[in-house]
Amino acid sequence: MASPNTSTADTAARPRNKALPVLLVIAVIGLVWGGKTVLYNQAHESTENAQFDGTIIPVIAKVGGFVTAVRAVENQRVAIGDPLVQIDTAEYLMRVQQSDAELAAAEAAAGSAGSAGQAEAAVQSASSQRLVIDAQIQSARAAVAKATADLARVKELVAKQIVSRQQLDAAQASADQANAALAAAERQSATATAQFAGAQAGAKFALARLAGARATRANALLQLGYTHVTAPLAGSVSRKQVEVGQLVQAGQPLLTLVSDTSGLIVANFKETQLANMKLGQSVTVEVDAYPGCDAVGTVESMSAATGARFALLPPDNSTGNFTKVVQRVPVRIKVTTGCGATRPLRPGMSVTVHVSIK
Repeated sequence: MASPNTSTADTAARPRNKALPVLLVIAVIGLVWGGKTVLYNQAHESTENAQFDGTIIPVIAKVGGFVTAVRAVENQRVAIGDPLVQIDTAEYLMRVQQSDAELAAAEAAAGSAGSAGQAEAAVQSASSQRLVIDAQIQSARAAVAKATADLARVKELVAKQIVSRQQLDAAQASADQANAALAAAERQSATATAQFAGAQAGAKFALARLAGARATRANALLQLGYTHVTAPLAGSVSRKQVEVGQLVQAGQPLLTLVSDTSGLIVANFKETQLANMKLGQSVTVEVDAYPGCDAVGTVESMSAATGARFALLPPDNSTGNFTKVVQRVPVRIKVTTGCGATRPLRPGMSVTVHVSIK
């Protein structure tokens, strides 16, 4: 028969014997978890100093005027070319009409569509006048040659006393008259040549004026087109800063668009983590906003300088107050697989990235 003391000892030993396997299992799980963590950390570089980045574009008014319509609301999704804001077009329509009138006047002077303009008609007139003067010069030269020959013959006949002295005077007068007519025609030729050159210069000026009028009209149409503000990219409207009836100026922000197509993460790694990091390495991304979602990406690029170099007041270590601080280098990570359409990655979201370096 067992004593009471022996029974009590056996009862106390049983719970300890049952707890020992549980402790062993916990110890094994802890060792396995710790080993996996050590191996994972050896093959990855991680940081929580990372945010999802995106393309954020402010939509700027290119022309000024009163806003007559706002066709977008905040957080609305838009496609490329969707209308956003309408600016009053009355002033710009008047500019187009004025440029049309100036263009018509320039076309009348320079000509267009195969019809000769005023300047071209002046050139043609000056050219015809010069041809007439040239013909008159040829006629005058022929008259001078005839009068000179007649004078020479009359002089011979006077020397032989065949004709009278009066006929010699008449021949001399005819020769003088022919020379005077030739000189006058030559002076008219110089004037016609100057007029022709002036007409050509006027034609060039008319063509330049026509080109300027066309450019002015194109600019007026461009300014008119700017009154219709459309979406430059597909995305979501954010920070609407314009209302109907507001007077906006050229260069004034109207609203902001956040692109749908951008998928980049900027992760600030310590400089001591970059030794084995290379472009193209795979990256696992933990998104704080979506527990259980691990996005996937690749290392796209690394900054050429640390983030401190781009600060508003970069540290100056030459002052003597030097304290060594581990610097961080921005690394851009391209997201290749996100968390799905129902869980979009929005710019500014905090993430944790793990770069596989082996």
